[in-house]
Amino acid sequence: MESKENYSSKPLPTTRPKTDQSVVHITIPLEYAGQRLDQALAQLLPNWSRSRIQTWIANERVKLDGMTCQAKQKVWGGEQASVLPDNSIVENHYAAEAISLNILFEDEQLIIINKPAGMVVHPGNGNWQGTLLNALLHHSPQLEYVPRAGIVHRLDKNTSGIMVVAKTIEAQTSLVRQLQQRTVKREYLAVALGEVAGSSVVDAPIGRHPIHRTKMAVTAQGKPARTHYQVLERFPGCSLVQCNLETGRTHQIRVHMHSIGHPLVGDPVYGGNPKKMTPEISVLLNNFSRQALHAWKLTLIHPENSQTLQWQSELPDDMGSLLQQLKLYTKEVIRNNDYKS
Repeated sequence: MESKENYSSKPLPTTRPKTDQSVVHITIPLEYAGQRLDQALAQLLPNWSRSRIQTWIANERVKLDGMTCQAKQKVWGGEQASVLPDNSIVENHYAAEAISLNILFEDEQLIIINKPAGMVVHPGNGNWQGTLLNALLHHSPQLEYVPRAGIVHRLDKNTSGIMVVAKTIEAQTSLVRQLQQRTVKREYLAVALGEVAGSSVVDAPIGRHPIHRTKMAVTAQGKPARTHYQVLERFPGCSLVQCNLETGRTHQIRVHMHSIGHPLVGDPVYGGNPKKMTPEISVLLNNFSRQALHAWKLTLIHPENSQTLQWQSELPDDMGSLLQQLKLYTKEVIRNNDYKS
């Protein structure tokens, strides 16, 4: 872990929740003027549902400028809201399981995890056990009272790499706000089919595929999505690229790279057959058993002390081995060409 310079010179907006014991304090932004109180709080505190916030307002667990309030009353910006979450409510109803975790860092607020390929992050769709959430509940039982066991972002099952988990509701609220404000930086390494021409940006909305509803696609009806990519190294038939996310849409890198004609090696959903390459490279890439995508760097602001922290994770063995074989083959091709010339 690297600790960068203190972030005090670049404070988060005043809408960032502050906590006093279990009370969450937050200033209503001016741009929320005219909204209902419950609507504004649901946007400012996205870890809790609007219905949950409405219940707390009805039970006088929410105060506006120190006064009791109603869910339907309008806000005009600048008001001071205080929310006392009902921590007696268990947020998660999944089993804790003794599953090994590769933890890069942990303190009272955060857990930084290096997730292996093959691990599902959240139970669902036939994967109700053996997930990261099940493992987290065993590792830190108090996460039972934090929405989604502290998970604030996900990686696909067969994507490896770094994830952050919040150990408290306050830390989770801060991290969600950081993701919205794009102060969390997520960088990925990927092997894409074809020799990518250069570094650029894919700025294209992503939504559910209009026909194949289990897939995502670039579509005008989708949500804004923006991916920066940089070519690090080219090989015959494929390229090593670094991708940086501005947004966090489902399958974003996989969909965006596919949309520019360079799907990821091994991607079972958005991939393609290697073309215009030697039989040796074709076999090597076709034998890679998952999408070649690894979340290798994560940068964020610590929820408690506002320090900017950064973690890195080396490539897993399968991607490391793939790149090593590609480099050896490339050297052999160059050597043979030099010999012929």
